[in-house]
Amino acid sequence: MITIEKLGIVLSPTDLEFENNGVFNPGVYQEGNTIHFLYRAVEHGNYSTIGYAKMEGPLKVIERKEKPLISREFDYEKHGVEDARIVKIDGMYYITYTAYDGVNAMGALITSKDLVHFEKHGIITPHVNYQEYEDYVKCCNEARLNPKYHQYYNLFAQIGLVEDEFRLLRDKDVVLFPRKVNGKFVLLHRIWPGIQIVQFENWSDLTEAFWEDYLRNLDKHIVLDPKDIFEVNYIGAGGPPIETEFGWLLIYHGVQETPTGKIYHAKAALLQLDKPEIEIARLPYPLFSPTKKWEIEGEVSNIVFPTGHALFGNDLYIYYGVADKHIAVAKLDINELLLELRKQP
Repeated sequence: MITIEKLGIVLSPTDLEFENNGVFNPGVYQEGNTIHFLYRAVEHGNYSTIGYAKMEGPLKVIERKEKPLISREFDYEKHGVEDARIVKIDGMYYITYTAYDGVNAMGALITSKDLVHFEKHGIITPHVNYQEYEDYVKCCNEARLNPKYHQYYNLFAQIGLVEDEFRLLRDKDVVLFPRKVNGKFVLLHRIWPGIQIVQFENWSDLTEAFWEDYLRNLDKHIVLDPKDIFEVNYIGAGGPPIETEFGWLLIYHGVQETPTGKIYHAKAALLQLDKPEIEIARLPYPLFSPTKKWEIEGEVSNIVFPTGHALFGNDLYIYYGVADKHIAVAKLDINELLLELRKQP
């Protein structure tokens, strides 16, 4: 087993209107001893923006803005700019996030050169309703897919909403790798219930035709599907994968279904360096689970939701949302984790 040290809460809601109901699920970018937090700030009514805090070292908050860093501007995000992840590639910050319009939750993109000025590029994930999604999936790869890939379609078919042109395929947990691989951007995302991978040379490649072909061959793009009891319901990518000599280390969340409700666990897997679509190993048990009162009790119970990390020597600090209320941090030895992963078949 891996030694995990939970260091407690690092950020909580304040009395400021934009973050008076929750502060959680931060996108994290490390520059030496400085850590940038782009966290989800929720106001009463469940409206989200992105707040900003700066850390000196893994634990000391030295700056926190009193207004949102990134606000809601467009119809596709009118209810929420949620759960940002951030990387820097070739001098450009790429911020992926979930855009929520009150009905649909889809992946969107922001770029910035300085974390002061931001350019929004809109939705980057498939823009299809559930009937279109089902037609694409059943066309070519139905027999090779986990039946849960049809679950939303079946649900909306039962209530007569499957052909609703305004109810679009949910696609969340959009996470970029921190560098290009074989000259291409590499992106993880989550069409329920698994984690899929997209590789492309230019953002302009993500056309309607691109996504149609992608969905027709969805089974070929699945990196991880739910496997053990701790992730049997669904899974989703956490922070950007961490490059190591043994592969890309991916910290992700797995959701367990229990008689008393869902439990979110932190999990870990290893992907091949030059072919990140190939899984090398994953832990058959949680990296850590909700055990502290502040992880068990909150807006939503029993959630640890890792979304970012920082590395100081061999100490890996994992920042995670707890119970949709606070941001906490856990520490482990990255070499110990990699050794444990390499023991897995």
